[in-house]
Amino acid sequence: MTSSFTSTSSRTRVAAVLVASATAVTLSACGSSSSSNSSNPLVAPTTAGAAGTITIGSNNFAESTILADIYGEALKAKGFTVKYHANIGSREISYGLMKSGQIGLMPEYNGSLLSYLDPKATATSVADTDAQTSAKLAPNLQLLTPSAAEDKDSLTVDGPTAKKYNLTAASTISSLSKIASSLTIGGAPEFQTREQGLVGLQGKYGLKFKAFKALDAGGALSEAALKNGDVQVADIFTTDSSIKKNGWVTLTDDKSLFGFQNVVPLAAKTLPSGAADALNAVSAKLTTAALMDLDSQVGASGADPLAVADAWLKANGLSS
Repeated sequence: MTSSFTSTSSRTRVAAVLVASATAVTLSACGSSSSSNSSNPLVAPTTAGAAGTITIGSNNFAESTILADIYGEALKAKGFTVKYHANIGSREISYGLMKSGQIGLMPEYNGSLLSYLDPKATATSVADTDAQTSAKLAPNLQLLTPSAAEDKDSLTVDGPTAKKYNLTAASTISSLSKIASSLTIGGAPEFQTREQGLVGLQGKYGLKFKAFKALDAGGALSEAALKNGDVQVADIFTTDSSIKKNGWVTLTDDKSLFGFQNVVPLAAKTLPSGAADALNAVSAKLTTAALMDLDSQVGASGADPLAVADAWLKANGLSS
């Protein structure tokens, strides 16, 4: 869930037209050279997969792509046929594609998904988060076992701003109450309207910022804007290696706006037999430290996400 990449993957990227709720949406997509066998690469399949094929989607940031690759290669190691549709966009789009059956599997974050399904929901634990989320899911979808790996949205301030206002790693989001009106905040366009965004920051923390700058989901645009001083605060994901590298300060979410954010597979209930076991085995091995390392290899070092995913699976005994 960190900085997005451009063309580091060796896989061929294509534009895919995905139809959800009778609305045509043009999306950027990619397919593994070993699994992209559609007769028309510009049109997505009308179901989540035929004859045991599992179609895996990912949102438009690098961590989502890495996780989708991990899921996909783990499934391939168990003999399943996999297709990828990456860089779909925001949850508002990808969840609709899951509901319509065009995608059969997505890496998700339980707290963010719950907030999307029920903006007023509150959860007290990982188990409670998953239970509430499962109760709100479309009837054809299911959450599998969550991992220990967690990646949260955060309010992260640049170095000069932190120095000016004496903000440190011990500072909280509440610390912005008297200075927010002089700061410009940046994030993905949907951050403006989400409970886990400006809506919640105002409702829960009483924060009203000077301005909002539409960027991306904690990716390269957000990082560049924070680094260049175009914004003083940005929604940067907590596993992003650029925070430490640039001397930025992530503020503690003292009122738990961003909740629990465990990586969890969101899947169609029509997954082929044995697929859930393979995915749950991935969740059992995935930790926050591992996720940070994977993100760093791709975001900071420019490694191919598919190669990074494959190496992690082999190191953890999940593929040969």
